[in-house]
Amino acid sequence: MHILVINSGSSSLKYQLIDMAGDRVMASGLIERIGEDMGSITQKSNPDKWPDARSVEHRPIPDHKAAMGLMVEKLIGEEWGVIGSLTDIDAVGHRVVQGGESFSSPVLVDAAVVETIRANVPLAPLHAANLVGIEAALELFPGTPNVTVFDTEFHQTMPPKAFLYPVPMDLYEELRIRKYGFHGTSHKYVTREAAKFLGKPVDGIDLITAHLGNGCSMAAVKNGRCADTTMGLTPLAGLMMGTRSGDVDPALFPFIARHKKMSVTEVDALLNKQSGLLGVCGSSDMRDVHAAREKGNETAQLAFEMFAYRVKARIGAYLAVLGRADAVVFTAGIGENDAFVRAEACAGLEGLGIKLSPERNESREPGVRRISADDSPVAVLVVPTNEELEIAHATKALVEA
Repeated sequence: MHILVINSGSSSLKYQLIDMAGDRVMASGLIERIGEDMGSITQKSNPDKWPDARSVEHRPIPDHKAAMGLMVEKLIGEEWGVIGSLTDIDAVGHRVVQGGESFSSPVLVDAAVVETIRANVPLAPLHAANLVGIEAALELFPGTPNVTVFDTEFHQTMPPKAFLYPVPMDLYEELRIRKYGFHGTSHKYVTREAAKFLGKPVDGIDLITAHLGNGCSMAAVKNGRCADTTMGLTPLAGLMMGTRSGDVDPALFPFIARHKKMSVTEVDALLNKQSGLLGVCGSSDMRDVHAAREKGNETAQLAFEMFAYRVKARIGAYLAVLGRADAVVFTAGIGENDAFVRAEACAGLEGLGIKLSPERNESREPGVRRISADDSPVAVLVVPTNEELEIAHATKALVEA
């Protein structure tokens, strides 16, 4: 079975074509600057034949429908193509950021599903392009099953005491204001991989999962199910991130608006796009933060410490929520690759049963690995995430069922 996984953003389209026999990526691509004067497409194709080859092309890409057409052109093309025709694609899996309370599992796309996703757009207006990608795929692949997999799905098992906000209940009842959480596909994938690595059933494992990248979130996982997570109604909540502030005093909004004479929209943009690491030290990339730290930049050092402190504080909080943990799991760009952040986030937690091995933490071995000391009661793992593969597996299971 060949499954095409699509992640449609506001001005971009990411895709992977996966051969489910062996979970082999046949091609992956990124189309950027959709709707601008000159867009671009980068595709890595047929790694068996061209292990390091990439095709890069620049041309006008007026909309997502055109982007989908260009994607197909690349997948079928003589030079870089990996399939003979559209009929070689057995199903299409879509990443959808916000499923609201409407979806607690992947679903086959039909007219009713499209309208329900559209009704949930106000909860995540920045990600309305997910729906644009679905509609373009339905037109481009008539008769091919399309499946939506939701970032919020994994977090739908949170109890009301965790997902409700202490605000008037009519706000929840009328506007569905509550914690939804995001990065659920990643948290679900690494939960399963951690259970496999530790030799435990998924429904019998307790974890603290930390998805740390440009966007960051953590989850408390009890018996394989999400009990709490850091992101909320929007991805702004929780940890400090590349450009997002994470949790701040809610009164910051009117305070900044009043004193800086900014609108609500401007303050929202400030906290989403100009804060986090970028706001503190001028760079949103942790690699640049480390480079600046090495040169003695004090604000870069401060940004690093603020970032790791918030991860550490949430580890402690989620240990309290769970009562115990089999492991703390680090994943995503920073979580998988940054030994400094992992070490700082776990420093001083020996009293809570978390003890890193410096040598293992600094190792760059590929795949799932343990970085805790042998005598650490709580394992600390690095588990590379693969959201596209998780979407592909969910799509395959649903189509076959």
